Amino acid sequence: MGEDSGTGVAFTRNPSTGEKKLYGEFLMNAQGEDVVAGIRTPQQIDLLKQVNPEVYDQFVKIADILEKHYKDMQDMEFTIEKGKLFMLQTRNGKRTAAAALKIAVDLVDEGMVTKEEALMKIDPKQLDSLLHPNFDPSVLKKASTIARGLPASPGAATGKVYFNARDAANAFNNGETHVILVRLETSPEDIEGMNAAQGILTGRGGMTSHAAVVARGMGKCCVAGCSEIKIDTDAKYFIDKNGNKYHEGDWISLDGSTGCVYGEKLPTVAPELTGDFAKIMSWADDVRKLRVRTNADTPRHAAQALEFGAEGIGLCRTEHMFFEADRIAIFREMIVADTVEKRKVALDKLLPLQRQDFEEIFVAMNGYPVTIRLLDPPLHEFMPEKEEDIIALADRICISCDELRAIIKRQHEINPMMGLRGVRLAVIYPEIAKMQTRAIIEAAINVNRKGMNVVPEIMVPLVCEAKELKYVKSIIVETAEKVIKEAGVELTYLVGTMMEIPRAVLTADEIAIEADFFSFGTNDLTQMTYGLSRDDAGRILDEYYQKKIFEFDPTARLDQKGVGKLVKMGVDLGRGAKADIKLGVCGEHGGDPSSIEFFHKIGLNYVSCSPFRVPIARLAAAQAVISNKN
Repeated sequence: MGEDSGTGVAFTRNPSTGEKKLYGEFLMNAQGEDVVAGIRTPQQIDLLKQVNPEVYDQFVKIADILEKHYKDMQDMEFTIEKGKLFMLQTRNGKRTAAAALKIAVDLVDEGMVTKEEALMKIDPKQLDSLLHPNFDPSVLKKASTIARGLPASPGAATGKVYFNARDAANAFNNGETHVILVRLETSPEDIEGMNAAQGILTGRGGMTSHAAVVARGMGKCCVAGCSEIKIDTDAKYFIDKNGNKYHEGDWISLDGSTGCVYGEKLPTVAPELTGDFAKIMSWADDVRKLRVRTNADTPRHAAQALEFGAEGIGLCRTEHMFFEADRIAIFREMIVADTVEKRKVALDKLLPLQRQDFEEIFVAMNGYPVTIRLLDPPLHEFMPEKEEDIIALADRICISCDELRAIIKRQHEINPMMGLRGVRLAVIYPEIAKMQTRAIIEAAINVNRKGMNVVPEIMVPLVCEAKELKYVKSIIVETAEKVIKEAGVELTYLVGTMMEIPRAVLTADEIAIEADFFSFGTNDLTQMTYGLSRDDAGRILDEYYQKKIFEFDPTARLDQKGVGKLVKMGVDLGRGAKADIKLGVCGEHGGDPSSIEFFHKIGLNYVSCSPFRVPIARLAAAQAVISNKN
């Protein structure tokens, strides 16, 4: 070694920004890993021109040759021995999401690659980081994790912890803008608190748990299944892996992209979308065959999805609409009614509220298709648990608290996710399906009178038998035709089903006779095929990964050998019975790139995913076309 010898690492473009300029460092009188070892402070690559102009000029020329040969940004290692340059290694360089977009666009503009080749250079999952706030990397280096869970919904959030939805909502309404909701697990009853929170942390649940799915739909950060913390919701504190206790009002920070939890307030950096993003999305749209819809339950989420390029709503869950404070009491009144007449009284109160919800969503989607799922969850999820809520409901319906507790006890099911829910609710309580159908059709008529063209798609969930769908479809059609006749208008509407039970897929040819469309609900289909609760999956899957039984989480990435085989069977049987049946998917797999490639191959018409995954799905759908051209 000597002052005429040295070593260095450099990129042909800036890996953080994508700028077309050499980026790297070197050290003279050094060798091997000295540059990255931190023993001495290296110099910026530009300064090599002053130290040895001849070597620098030679290096610039070689860097240009390598980039043009490999048609991508290069990460190069080099050494200088007695004034002579030796290239040790080159490879395609890792880059940030923003840099990936800029480099792809620039390579096309420079004539180095085609648009399709440029699209293949971008990892769709990287786009997540462009759509959500993130932590400042320099701050993260100094921060210590207090626990780690599942990275259930990307982004960064910092805030004060609250242990129930009501406290979180109250804090937000009183001006606290930084709220973190901490729960053992969430349920539809927590929606108000989830709306108020910047981030959600749960002790239980997997990548498709209620917390994960709803947080992704809201575009909020979520760390789920964090078993390293012990949560006491009654005492309002949790204990981290080091034994430290965090009480209500204490600051923590969540990284939903890594699953890390930090016991302090960390600053976040707002996302920025550039013109490169729009250009890449436009190129992807020109290539892809799959349509991309969104899962959205509110006009705000629908509008957000439209901004990200969604082409409709593939899943609008009606149950979330009932959890607003002014509605839950009416809905509970309907649930505990012991006669059809009493139930209809409560449903008549809910009708205008549902109609207004649907009108707002139809308007927000501006003529794009909207698939509305009839009520799906078990009714027990809506029942009051807190004593003050039980007292309030008992007073409302004029019965004693003991009588109400007896009703709640009767509603209890041993396995509610496979009990009285979905289509079974419509079969046993047809008046619920009638109210929801009337609300949907009246909303569509009202919006169409304003000059739009709404074709509502009514989806019946959890069907396992063609006769079930036939029975409920007859209720829907009879109600819809009655409303249309009353209004004196014409209206086209579709009736279809969610394919989420293995038996439904196996008898898809029979079900297709009654359905205008299928939407594969791969969350429940995976759960029922594996016999694995998605809310308990995290704890089990960790062991399975360690013991190399599973290679990936089947609730996040479609198991193509098993669940995928069922989906393909449903496609083939459905189209065999009805060639023009519309086929889509609305599970969380609709936003996963490898799953999207599979859905493209088997010929689905569309995928539907949470709003913030729409850009990922658009790019992945284009890549699926390019990958399968040959």
